Amino acid sequence: MKSLNTKQFYKLSLQERLARIKEAKDLSEGELSALKESGLSLDQANKMIENVIGTLEIPIGVALNFLINNREYTIPMAIEEASVVAASCKMAKVALIKGGFHTNHTTPTMIGQIQITNVADPFAAKMRILQERKKLLQLANEQDPILVKLGGGAKDIEVRVIDTASGPMVVCHLLVDCKDAMGANAVNTMAEALAPEIEKISKGKVYLRIISNLATKRLARAYAIFDADALGGEEVVDGMVLAYQFADADPYRAATHNKGIMNGISAVALALGQDTRAIEAGAHAYASLRGHYRSLTIWEKNVQGDLVGSIELPMAVGLVGGAVNVHPTVKTNLKILGIKSANELGSVIAAVGLAQNAGALRALASEGIQKGHMSLHARNIAVMAGATADMVDTVVEKLVATGKVRVDVAEQIIKELASM
Repeated sequence: MKSLNTKQFYKLSLQERLARIKEAKDLSEGELSALKESGLSLDQANKMIENVIGTLEIPIGVALNFLINNREYTIPMAIEEASVVAASCKMAKVALIKGGFHTNHTTPTMIGQIQITNVADPFAAKMRILQERKKLLQLANEQDPILVKLGGGAKDIEVRVIDTASGPMVVCHLLVDCKDAMGANAVNTMAEALAPEIEKISKGKVYLRIISNLATKRLARAYAIFDADALGGEEVVDGMVLAYQFADADPYRAATHNKGIMNGISAVALALGQDTRAIEAGAHAYASLRGHYRSLTIWEKNVQGDLVGSIELPMAVGLVGGAVNVHPTVKTNLKILGIKSANELGSVIAAVGLAQNAGALRALASEGIQKGHMSLHARNIAVMAGATADMVDTVVEKLVATGKVRVDVAEQIIKELASM
């Protein structure tokens, strides 16, 4: 397949971009149509959720310049917010100078929780459950022989005793290697099957038995070196480190800091049919594990003066089940990305989150976030104000020059242009 990492891809016309991606990724006419038109029919949508009345389209862009573990990726992103795709591409290009992104991951293990209440001797119950570990794992794996055949399945059991408003509760964690599935259905089915047996062993009452989205056993990690000169010099690097330190110390800043990270992560996840809510919940919970809500990324300056960024977060993603197997556009996007496993997908998503955070921090540490957004935001405002296709570029230029990117100002500019 041919590379899409060409100069000024964004300056190509829409039709030229589509032609380029069709050739580079060997897309069929049907796959191309899933990008050009609404890929999801109402009949298909009606099979996915209840009370269907329509579908909602969101722009899909591609993030370029991403070299991850020495392999080049073209990464689809679905998002309505201006500048996110551009920032990811720009920071990926900066990372290229020092070798791109490097990633690693844990096994794709999800946690199923079984809540046990009304236990007279919770710590002894913990020991009894652990004593029956082998029997419980066998019972769990009987629920999904296909997953076991693929090398996955229930691998271990952990038990915790926690204090609650109702007194001590015993919580059994079933650790399931989900392979290339996100795993919610498999894990929940196994947890349900274990509930009666665990009640007998613990002599308590089981209530909840459900997957946890705080997937601390299923982590994706990425790091990259960002060239100081390409970022704007030592002062910009120092400013980016200070901005990160602010976010890591203050939850009010961390909320917006991590939201920027999730701009990249959720955009890729949505384009590829993943459960964005599960990923977001896991990420934000993980950011709170060290006592208070902190940054999902770490930024440092190395001895050469370059910026080094790293990220680690739960990444519950899958390549089977859900929208991945149903939505035509999702299937085309997966072909464009060209990944082979859920672990690889998680690693790519983590790299995009790191790049997106770098872009936001650089904007904050140099020209300011608003200036960085200005021209892209101005285009949206121009269209909202009624600018025709041949007028948009001129309206954007004049809007940015005024420093007042508002609909009323755009409308006035359009009036002036129309009267000329």
